[in-house]
Amino acid sequence: MRDFKGSDYSSLLLNLTTTSLNKAQRRWRIAYAAIYSVRAMLSLVKEIVPGRIDPKASDASFSLSYTALESGDVANNNSMPLSYVPAIDQERLVEIMKIKDLPGIRALGGVEGVAASLRTNATKGIHGNEQEVSRRRDLFGSNTYHKPPPKGLLFFVYEAFKDTTILILLVCATLSLGFGIKEHGIKEGWYEGGSIFVAVFLVIVVSALSNFRQERQFHKLSKISNNIKVEVLRDSRRQHISIFDVVVGDVVFLKIGDQIPADGLFLDGHSLQVDESSMTGESDHLEIDHKDNPFLFSGTKIVDGFAQMLVVSVGPS
Repeated sequence: MRDFKGSDYSSLLLNLTTTSLNKAQRRWRIAYAAIYSVRAMLSLVKEIVPGRIDPKASDASFSLSYTALESGDVANNNSMPLSYVPAIDQERLVEIMKIKDLPGIRALGGVEGVAASLRTNATKGIHGNEQEVSRRRDLFGSNTYHKPPPKGLLFFVYEAFKDTTILILLVCATLSLGFGIKEHGIKEGWYEGGSIFVAVFLVIVVSALSNFRQERQFHKLSKISNNIKVEVLRDSRRQHISIFDVVVGDVVFLKIGDQIPADGLFLDGHSLQVDESSMTGESDHLEIDHKDNPFLFSGTKIVDGFAQMLVVSVGPS
């Protein structure tokens, strides 16, 4: 049996002879045909309308929902996706730190706004997995400074030759050697001048070796002393890491005697005072608070109180 569409039923029913049907039956037939016609029209509309929907409108609705989803992710997730681009211009943030631009920080939403833009949860910190830390290091830089390699032995030999006393002795040795050879001949005339030369070269070698050894020892001690441990908050846990492993977005705990490991902003704390003499040359202790002066700088020391700091800049910047 072949399938009939609504229009077929309608035609069939309307073509039936009316002589065999009374008035009531004809009304029922017409109503039945009308219902099937409406259903056929609705099915046709459903097939046509989706094809006419503007694809741009569809994309727009998708983009809006995607944006809403991403905003929710930013608020609830402190992990940084692979394609993440910082909402804050890093150079602008560094400039704000350098000049202590408090209105600039407020324009960014305050310390909390900066933390949100850096995908940092103030109560949980950042994710501590290696992938997350590496991603932040690639985006914002590492907390290391380029140090020149230790000087070699030849450098200290050259420096010894530049000493005024050594130069005078060399001139005297040359004159003595010249006059001695002229007066006594080369066989016996070189003794006095040659002896001075030998003594001068011994002084140069001993001085260069001593300075070279001190340089190597100082370089080793510098590596050890600079590699201090810092307490940070990652994955809701306090943990101690090397100062060189601190990244932008880290929440760092500070207490009396600590050296601030990087430039950052005051998150929370009590009675915090900082000695900035290493940076400004002034010995006065500076009070740090959340409202009027939240700026903390690398290399300065905590002299009173305790605090939590949001790292916003690392390394030479």
